Amino acid sequence: MKPIIIGVAGGSGSGKTTIVNLIMNHIKDTDVVIIRHDDYYNNQDDMPMEERVKANYDHPLSLDNNLLIEDLKKLLQGKSIKKPIYDFTVHTRKKEYELVEPAKVIILEGILIFEEEKLRDLMDIKVYVEADPDLRFIRRLKRDIEERQRTVDSVINQYLTTVKPMHYRFVSPSKRHADIIIPNHHKHSVATDVMITKIKSIISS
Repeated sequence: MKPIIIGVAGGSGSGKTTIVNLIMNHIKDTDVVIIRHDDYYNNQDDMPMEERVKANYDHPLSLDNNLLIEDLKKLLQGKSIKKPIYDFTVHTRKKEYELVEPAKVIILEGILIFEEEKLRDLMDIKVYVEADPDLRFIRRLKRDIEERQRTVDSVINQYLTTVKPMHYRFVSPSKRHADIIIPNHHKHSVATDVMITKIKSIISS
């Protein structure tokens, strides 16, 4: 059986990881792999740190979609891949890579995955997670300070200069491509139950 690809998109801080974890809780670990679009940010080893900091990481051109598409096609063919690992503390890829084995279900997570047509064409199910803008910002602020060693001022500046405008230019309009839209600012059990049921039916067919 050909593996299925589930795309989980939504704005930064919308709760994509929460939805992915719900899926993971209902599917055997051996049957699913997670690919995060974030790991496919362009390699910036040749750029000085001050230039890396200024880059617009919320624009589609900041991501190496060609490599991602190539890796997804390999997984669909039953081949393993050497997935890059992005280090947000230094704004470039790590020297190490992650060996990812093929699985029945491939979950692709990222804010801009629906913006690229060639990526959309590879997906069997497209899920968009939506949340209140204030809630998304608070979640992002907390995450970037705790996990990415950012300052409050740097997070606010990035949000106002790139995150927010790019969200309304690229991310939010891409939800028109979704098969399922999940509001993540209140209970979403019905939508997730429908999605998990659909995934299980595909796997068992």
